Amino acid sequence: MEPEREGTERHPRKVRKRRQAPNKLVGAAEAMKASWDLEESQPEAKKARLSTILFTDNCEVTHDQLCELLKYAVLGKFNVPKPSWCQLFHQNHLNNVVVFVLQGMSQLHFYRFYLEFGCLRKAFRHKFRLPPPSSDFLADIVGLQTKQRAGDLPKTMEGPLPSNAKATVNLQNDPIIQKYGSKKVGLTRCLLTKEEMRTFHFPLQGFPECENFLLTKCNGSIADNSPLFGLDCEMCLTSKGRELTRISLVAEGGCCVMDELVKPENTILDYLTSFSGITKKILNPVTTKLKDVQRQLKALLPPDAVLVGHSLDLDLRALKMIHPYVIDTSLLYVREQGRRFKLKFLAKAILGKDIQCPDRLGHDATEDARIILELAQYFLKYGPKKIAELNLEALANHQEIQATGQEPRNTTEVLQHPNTSVLECLDSVGQKLLFLTREIDAGELASSRNCQTIKCISNKEVLEQARVEIPLFPFSIVQFSFKAFSPILTEEMNKRMRIKWTEISTVYAGPFSKNCNLRALKRLFKSFGPVQSMTFVLETRQPHLCIQYEVLEAAQLAIESLDGILVDGTCIKVQRPVTELTLDCETLVNELEGDSENQGSIYLFGVSETFKEQLLQEPRLFLGLEAVILPKDLKNGKQKKYCFLKFKSFGSAQRALNILTGKEWKLKGRHALTPRHLHAWLRGLPPESRRPAGLRVVPPPFEQEALQTLELDHPKIAAWRWGRKIGKLYSSLCPGTLCLILLPGTKSTHGSLPGLGLMGIKEEEESTISGL
Repeated sequence: MEPEREGTERHPRKVRKRRQAPNKLVGAAEAMKASWDLEESQPEAKKARLSTILFTDNCEVTHDQLCELLKYAVLGKFNVPKPSWCQLFHQNHLNNVVVFVLQGMSQLHFYRFYLEFGCLRKAFRHKFRLPPPSSDFLADIVGLQTKQRAGDLPKTMEGPLPSNAKATVNLQNDPIIQKYGSKKVGLTRCLLTKEEMRTFHFPLQGFPECENFLLTKCNGSIADNSPLFGLDCEMCLTSKGRELTRISLVAEGGCCVMDELVKPENTILDYLTSFSGITKKILNPVTTKLKDVQRQLKALLPPDAVLVGHSLDLDLRALKMIHPYVIDTSLLYVREQGRRFKLKFLAKAILGKDIQCPDRLGHDATEDARIILELAQYFLKYGPKKIAELNLEALANHQEIQATGQEPRNTTEVLQHPNTSVLECLDSVGQKLLFLTREIDAGELASSRNCQTIKCISNKEVLEQARVEIPLFPFSIVQFSFKAFSPILTEEMNKRMRIKWTEISTVYAGPFSKNCNLRALKRLFKSFGPVQSMTFVLETRQPHLCIQYEVLEAAQLAIESLDGILVDGTCIKVQRPVTELTLDCETLVNELEGDSENQGSIYLFGVSETFKEQLLQEPRLFLGLEAVILPKDLKNGKQKKYCFLKFKSFGSAQRALNILTGKEWKLKGRHALTPRHLHAWLRGLPPESRRPAGLRVVPPPFEQEALQTLELDHPKIAAWRWGRKIGKLYSSLCPGTLCLILLPGTKSTHGSLPGLGLMGIKEEEESTISGL
């Protein structure tokens, strides 16, 4: 049998929604939660959706908070607490969770090479700060560092299964009775519906990842007397992922009608001998290819054939074939909380047969296919009530006690515990985590229980494996590793990065007449936003003003509003200082405005302390409003005179901007350019790293040389190449996938750099990312 088949399937998470009572505005973001809850209660809302407007003041998300989200994405609100820092609506409509980790990169990398990361920043609307990483970042975000809890070890239980186990079982609560009822059912009732096949990721016609799959051409009418065929496949791991190495097909009566070894097309990395029984010696003389067994299988199956398998979706994917009529015994014998019984357990508990014995090398595919067929026949012959009376859950728990010496803990109690790991959550619903990484960077997660780890020799191989493996797992972590900045380069980049943001938030204005009204000029430039400093420049023939704004939006608004106007009969020019750090400023501003996180956000200046209350009295503006962000002065705690409004769409934001900058409100504003987490980062700018606008900073000679020769491992080139590659991989993910891109940050004896997270849910219409 294939190694992960009992643990890799998706759980259909059927969670009944409850309408929540509208909440008040909360937190620094002053989030409009009432509108979210009303939206969630609407019947037409069918897609999973994220909202991150409950961020704390510094927009930093801790590793524990990340873990909260990942656990909630797996189990939903009835099993684990909701994440404290964001909202995930319609969690039960999520199909997958994929986490990409870019080890060695930080927030500094992202904004130093902002233009190069174009694919990722356009794809992900939600961004947040991460604290500098600990010694094992991945163990932190999946909750492994705190999983060993004092006083939480379960008591042992010895002895045989209680004799009254069958008598005490409540048949009405048994998941098999709840699904099939207590009366016997026919074959057609046991078939998976098309919706179930979609939920459990069976290959289906029309799916993008199944374009090259062959149809079995079985399209006859199905009846309760249609023929059953037990199917089992073995796979190995190749350079392109899992590939078929053996197929066994057993007809009713137990006769094996097909048993073929198959030579994979690509280089074999791991024969998976302990599961498949296949070795290099066995496969060397084989000449049969996948296309040969596909042709043979199509010829063997009658039009109304029903294929029976255990986690059959994996077998069909290995065969690259689509078949419409299937029974999956891992789903037929329904288990509590969506978990699945292993084939070895069912063989012993139902049929009294021992298979997959430890003294045998690997599994026998023909034996497994025969057992699978017998299990389906037993179910049809004796019916759901007979199965329920066996109390399989109690038998499975008893078997676990005998194997581990520990009594299984109460699942609800374990999951509600704040220190429960993501792996425990996955295990509770019969799922496994896929972990793809370079071998030298594996860490603690790679050896964890319930984690399927694939170790690669390079980032390129990690990417290739990810394309193949991610669709097979409900939860994946894909780790790429990059060379971190040297301490000298880090210090220099940090200074230059912060100086750049200071310079692009600075404007020069003039010329003015020597008799100009300086007070009126100051009042004019202060009307666009908070000013850090304003100085009179007298080095020129006529006076100029140098205004350094606190936020980039204010500087841009001043340029757009005042450049080219007449002041005291003189046409003035309003522009940024020209240095090597601001040469691409126009491009940068355009890209910032098009950033997915800034879409739907507007900046306003001139707001009063009662602005929020006034805003809520305007239903025109409240429509589509997600958040009101009112920054406060860190020294006195008072509300500043500017704010950001976040809307669900660009159209709603534009409509509100037109109203708020009109005659009635008389505010100054434009579309936002900077996300909140960037403001928090820039607030930490040390005074000594600022320099007078216009002074030139020469990049280190080794960086100039690297850029001139376009070395592929230079961070600038790496950001461009891998941003595009990961962006393409994101485009290939199935709709309804929660995806996180994590730049963990760096930590060394020379200092620490905070990280950055990007987050979003892939939607149906996101077939491509612009710019790829």
